[in-house]
Amino acid sequence: MNRRTVFLTTLAVTTALTLTACGSEEPDVPAKGSGKETLSTAPVSSAPASDGRPAVALPSDLSYTFDWPKTGDKERDAVLADSEQSIKAVDQAIVNQNALDKAYLAYYEGEAAAQTEQFIQAYVDAKARVTGKYRYFNSAVQVRDGGEASLVYCEDQSKAFDMYLKDRKVDKTPVTENSYVLYTTQLRKNDKGVWVITKLLSERGHDQCRP
Repeated sequence: MNRRTVFLTTLAVTTALTLTACGSEEPDVPAKGSGKETLSTAPVSSAPASDGRPAVALPSDLSYTFDWPKTGDKERDAVLADSEQSIKAVDQAIVNQNALDKAYLAYYEGEAAAQTEQFIQAYVDAKARVTGKYRYFNSAVQVRDGGEASLVYCEDQSKAFDMYLKDRKVDKTPVTENSYVLYTTQLRKNDKGVWVITKLLSERGHDQCRP
């Protein structure tokens, strides 16, 4: 299974988040195939706090490419910017092994926050974290009256993997159609002016995202 994804479902059904890996051979452990490589310790890179938004610090073995062109609309571009930080904030919580990390809680609330906490806790229980390269593309954002918005986008997880903290070994699996994920999020603008995610759904292997 893929990181930050949910089991295939409809928008009307509450979803459950799953770990990056597919085909785990051991219960509660996000195994990713038989290939392993050792990852050396890397320095941490940081994004400073700004405009009431939390700082996010991530190891340099994690990288992100957001192929989300600017729309030219202030609010829609703000949705994209806050969504980028929300993605990174979840990974920070995983790296910190803290399912109640304050940074991601600044970007998620309600149903989405509860699901994301469960997702992060699964990594904590497995003593694992994410590593590798993530790419985001095919974004479509809409902003509605009343401070509500929606964002649909694709994630390329083909170069992203799980790493177990005990031996710092990265488990790899071959790239499949499930390496590409379609996300649908619903957001609202809170009283601090931050676009927070209230609902998060995803579908692995969606033809809109596969190369």
